[in-house]
Amino acid sequence: MHALDPRLLATLEAVVRHSSFSAAARELGYSAPAVSQQIAELERRAGLRVLERRPVRVTPAGEVLLGAEQGVRSALAAASVELGAMRAGTAGRIRLGAFASAATGIVPQALARLHAAYPHVQVSLSQLEPEAGYNRLKRGDMDLALSYDYDFIPVPPPRMLRRTLVARDPVVAVVPARHHLADREVIDLASLASETWIAAPEAALRLELLSQIADTPGFQARLQYEGDDFNTVLGFVAAGLCVAVMPRLALPRTHTQVVARPLAEPQLTRFIYAVRIDTRHAPRAVLDLEEMLAAQALAALS
Repeated sequence: MHALDPRLLATLEAVVRHSSFSAAARELGYSAPAVSQQIAELERRAGLRVLERRPVRVTPAGEVLLGAEQGVRSALAAASVELGAMRAGTAGRIRLGAFASAATGIVPQALARLHAAYPHVQVSLSQLEPEAGYNRLKRGDMDLALSYDYDFIPVPPPRMLRRTLVARDPVVAVVPARHHLADREVIDLASLASETWIAAPEAALRLELLSQIADTPGFQARLQYEGDDFNTVLGFVAAGLCVAVMPRLALPRTHTQVVARPLAEPQLTRFIYAVRIDTRHAPRAVLDLEEMLAAQALAALS
């Protein structure tokens, strides 16, 4: 096999990610024929077909090369972070990613503090779920991301990423303000077994809820609604149509038409993390932003 060119690997990654030669060409600033020629050259060097053309689909050999491309990109991203940290600059840009409830309940206040401390640092925010954040961190397209998993389904971070626990976000039962259980200090799932439910948008929480309430005596299958976001969940509960469980951070403090109570058994917890490339050094502004996000999370959940 001939020596591989990282630029050809980057072209392969773009084609696979877009499932399109033309879309990859637009992103990379090439013509579509140039992208096709680069893939052909990569296949010549590899001695194997790396893509099926119609539809565009990566082959097993292509998967091997994608892994190599990811390793090269991650190594370059890590080196870039360390060099930036060594320069110890107080200007520049931080690319931050956060899932929806963190983007609403944690990020704005933390960024206000960061701006006061580092007025020449610009921050861009992308709202995305953990897996997408991990992928962008590994590609070097993001500097810091907020992610989560649950105590009942722990998800380790990918290699080359460093994850720091920011907060423990308890999962709470949410019922209409006039519900007969609204005056209780805690609510157990068994007491809600015969209620009509709306499922939370997070898949892990939805599956755990189903498994827990399905084992509850007297449970009736009344998972009638599925919310695509927590605002939808709250709207249905506030209207008296159903009950739900959700992480406490996703519940606005000012909502008066629903009541949130801790779960008695089982107690469920969402863990919130700050994630970045795993390097020995990181820019001071990024490290300080991690601390500010943790402090704001603690304040939001206290």
